[in-house]
Amino acid sequence: MAKNTLSFVCQNCGAAYNRWQGKCESCGEWNTLAEEDTTGSVPVSIRSKRKGRTFALESLSGKTQDAPRLSSGMTELDRVTGGGFVRGSVLLVGGDPGIGKSTLLTQATSLMARAGHRIVYISGEEAIAQVRLRAERLGLSDAPVQLAAETSVEDIVSTLSEGAVPRLIVIDSIQTMWTDTVESAPGTVTQVRASAQALIRFAKKTGAAIILVGHVTKDGQIAGPRVVEHMVDAVMSFEGEGSQQFRILRAVKNRFGPTDEIGVFEMTGLGLREVTNPSELFLSERDLGTPGTAVFAGIEGTRPVLVELQALVAPTSLGTPRRAVVGWDQSRLSMVLAVLEAHCGVKLSGHDVYLNVAGGLRIHEPAADMAAAAALVSSLVNAQLPTDAVYFGEISLSGVIRPVAQTPARLKEAAKLGFKRAVLPESARGGDAGGDAGLSLNAINSLTTLVAEIAARGSRRGEQNPPVEKNATPARFRRGEG
Repeated sequence: MAKNTLSFVCQNCGAAYNRWQGKCESCGEWNTLAEEDTTGSVPVSIRSKRKGRTFALESLSGKTQDAPRLSSGMTELDRVTGGGFVRGSVLLVGGDPGIGKSTLLTQATSLMARAGHRIVYISGEEAIAQVRLRAERLGLSDAPVQLAAETSVEDIVSTLSEGAVPRLIVIDSIQTMWTDTVESAPGTVTQVRASAQALIRFAKKTGAAIILVGHVTKDGQIAGPRVVEHMVDAVMSFEGEGSQQFRILRAVKNRFGPTDEIGVFEMTGLGLREVTNPSELFLSERDLGTPGTAVFAGIEGTRPVLVELQALVAPTSLGTPRRAVVGWDQSRLSMVLAVLEAHCGVKLSGHDVYLNVAGGLRIHEPAADMAAAAALVSSLVNAQLPTDAVYFGEISLSGVIRPVAQTPARLKEAAKLGFKRAVLPESARGGDAGGDAGLSLNAINSLTTLVAEIAARGSRRGEQNPPVEKNATPARFRRGEG
């Protein structure tokens, strides 16, 4: 008889310890270690010694066939997955509670079932009646999706092995699954890892695609051991603010497709609606004529996206001014503020700075530096930026505007939405990018030139601002003059 082995496993990262301690040394979290019995974590048949079998070795020059894909019927979802679901692949979808994960998968599975595929939806959190109510609200109750409310992995695998192999299986969620091979409670790190391993083994053996729904922590990371993200083929994050109707599906990991594509959805009373032109949606509620707003021409994957950056610079009475940013990197904002003060003389040490990306989109590329700087200076001097202009360019630590990739695609998207001019790096002016788009290009070589142009526009709004020399840093921004 096997001897009982107890260990203390961190419920946040999965690290195991021989004794209990308050802080996990692996992830730094407090009070996350729980006692678990790891005796039955591995089946007896696997633990027993056996002679290994030989297998054939292949060469790199062999002929490889493209993996067949199964379209979900939703263009935005197929864009993120790389064209559809690959046979035998396992996807992990995470997101905040109530963001719309179950709604998205219900719509996708219903469309695929109507196309004649066998689709199975297994819910471990909701009863069958609750899933039917959601499908009825979405107008999908007639779709031939097979439902079940089960949490035992062995029962699920045994049921799915009978009859024709399903093309797609949805497990909602993996934190509710449990297996007999381990004796831990459902939701623990050991159970999540073992349950995921059993389902992945079934997918690779039968060729069925499986989607695992995962919970997220307060930091937005998928709960459970990090090893599960390495075991699956793709990890997708469903993002969005609960107060806004926009939802963004982003691939964090994808073995069969790109990781820089996004899918944009709009939450409506009838479910999620695909947004084929996200730029028009993000700019639909622009407040024209307001200082501190700039339109950024960005790239998400292969698709150009135009979004509005909103900045507010206000005097502060605190000893340490606040720096708040939503939708952009906090360290990137700090770098832009440092460059503005060091090379352009823009004094922001006595002001609170707030920066927001309108629409709930999160920007990751450094090309948004120029748009953020333009919005910040515009708010500081109370100068209105041109409403028909877009901004993009990377700011170096020396204050030079560096070029960015895919300039023609950015300009073409701006021209399609009615913009007339673009402020871009000077090195990107060469070529016929601007001529094809029909935009008036304003090439900027350094951040000082951009600051001078915006400040000159603000000085004409009132007499409180001093005159500004052409292509020079305004006197009020020079160091040592306040």
